[in-house]
Amino acid sequence: MDLKLRGKVAVLTGASVGIGLAVAEGLATEGVNLVLAARQEARLAGAAHEIAAKHGVKTVPIACDVATSAGVDALVRGALEAFGGADILFNNAGTGSNETIMTAPDEKWQAYWDLHVMAAVRLARGLAPGMKARGGGVILHNASICAVQPLGYEPIYNVTKAALMMFSKNLANELVGDNIRVNTINPGLVLTPDWIKTAKQLSAEDGGDWEGYLQRVADEHAPIRRFATPEELADFIVFLCSPRASYSVGATYFVDGGMLRTV
Repeated sequence: MDLKLRGKVAVLTGASVGIGLAVAEGLATEGVNLVLAARQEARLAGAAHEIAAKHGVKTVPIACDVATSAGVDALVRGALEAFGGADILFNNAGTGSNETIMTAPDEKWQAYWDLHVMAAVRLARGLAPGMKARGGGVILHNASICAVQPLGYEPIYNVTKAALMMFSKNLANELVGDNIRVNTINPGLVLTPDWIKTAKQLSAEDGGDWEGYLQRVADEHAPIRRFATPEELADFIVFLCSPRASYSVGATYFVDGGMLRTV
């Protein structure tokens, strides 16, 4: 199926590893030029070079912290300088947390708010006007199943991802008249390097069977009894970025292997 994406420009955050990198690869396969953002400059530059060489698209790496207004400004400026703006924005930067509400300091709440919510707000303000001028566009937010079905050990993650989902719905209503479609993705278990790192840490005292640990997590939470690959999630996201999904507006899509326990 031709997704009609060739020649478009996409801005992706958290793009050097995991889901962000898989989505970058998926979009590049469809001929999309990329502005890739992440904090680790060397890893980001390597990923950008490899994607460009493999798929023949233009990739622009911008090392920045989108949890800050300065980082967002640098990313928006880079997209404008390289391509005159963007047609697609994938807000993906984020990370899990581990705390209790009673003991977590204000600073931790603020840091996750800036990363999961304000980055999306600022990037929308920075890129949506240019999308409108180009005739329209797509904004996707990578939230989490935890936005509606929280895991007990990460209340800050749960709350900020829920806020991101609500922001996405409001943004969709505001921008639909400009031919900009906004949607949210709520993944379940996805086998990212962060999950593997956590599994190795938590299984170290029990013999180091990190794969067994992850299988137990999947058995407990996902009826499909396995983690998704980042590429499986990326396939769905790339489709939503395309004109083939032209009637999808203001929606939240669960890609979770059956993990959601309600309708």
